[in-house]
Amino acid sequence: MSPVSSHASHGQSPLRTVQVLGGGNAGSSAHVRSLAAGLVARGVRVTVCAPVEADRAYGFTAAGAAHVHVPRSSDPVSVAALRTACADADLVHAHGLHASFRAVLALSGRETPLVVTWHNHARAEGPRGHLLRMLERRVVRAAAVVLGTTSELVDRARHRGARDARLAAVAVPRPRFGYEHPERPPSKVRAELGAIARPLLIAVASLDAHRGHELLLDAARAWRLLDPVPLLVIAGEGPLRGTLQRRIEDEELPVRLLGRRDDVGELLAAADLALLPGSWEARSVLAQEALHARVPLVAVRTGSVPELVGEAAELVPPGDPEEFAAAVVRLLGDPGRCQALREEGAGQAATWPTEDETVAQVLSVYDELTRPVPFGRC
Repeated sequence: MSPVSSHASHGQSPLRTVQVLGGGNAGSSAHVRSLAAGLVARGVRVTVCAPVEADRAYGFTAAGAAHVHVPRSSDPVSVAALRTACADADLVHAHGLHASFRAVLALSGRETPLVVTWHNHARAEGPRGHLLRMLERRVVRAAAVVLGTTSELVDRARHRGARDARLAAVAVPRPRFGYEHPERPPSKVRAELGAIARPLLIAVASLDAHRGHELLLDAARAWRLLDPVPLLVIAGEGPLRGTLQRRIEDEELPVRLLGRRDDVGELLAAADLALLPGSWEARSVLAQEALHARVPLVAVRTGSVPELVGEAAELVPPGDPEEFAAAVVRLLGDPGRCQALREEGAGQAATWPTEDETVAQVLSVYDELTRPVPFGRC
């Protein structure tokens, strides 16, 4: 049986927690939704402070949590709203650097324990990079515990001065309409995408810089010579959409930009390969979902990707579209290797923490920080 909060088990009033989320990328937002549901099920009161659009997309209230709209901004009005929301909290848990910084400002002068989870490595250069390092130091020195989703992030937090930094890899919740029981059969999805008699490749990422989309388009020039020509679909939205669409049209590339989708699980179930040309996420959501769905993955060997996938993916050097294209072509022509990757992927995914284990670990940290001091002890 899953553990419950020690507050509930000792007959005390329920533990009151506030989860602070910024704009939230897919991984951190899905984690907060999963965490909220798991904590509520264990007798913990949860309030999620996040922009209203995040609640619409991830359903924190549907998971049993209260929701307070707090904009991403660190202006005084937003900080004041967060401070009010945290007034009765026994513990505050902030996710991501900017949300954590707002929590530090909101909790100034209070003794409420702050737990911080770093989901990703914030990257910037020049003056912005210097500012990010200052924010990191401010946050980790104010936090009672810093949880890093990879060993690299744990080391980074310790280097910035964290008093207590621990590894806490998070589970990826299954998509609402997933690959295990899709509402639409894969054949129908492929027909809708125009990939009935051709291989279907999928990438999922916001259309931002450093996501590797340019590398994907470079690689697509090579596999358009195949017969039949594979179709690459990219699910995601962002500022580079216009630039990428012009390249696709000008170079007549076999690529479709699908925009924002809520059926990624079904897209994965229909795909022949999943592609990860770049990742700034500490634990790539697409990589985890692809392995869970038993879809062969081609990914760049960068950041924490090798630690995450082990031998269960085709890894290629970053920034090399020729090698990336070659790996895709090899897999499309080697059903045996694809089957081996499916089996290895399922085995690798089985080593990752479950949602239940993730919630249990976080709850143990909460209880450690809020456990009453026995009478007579200092």
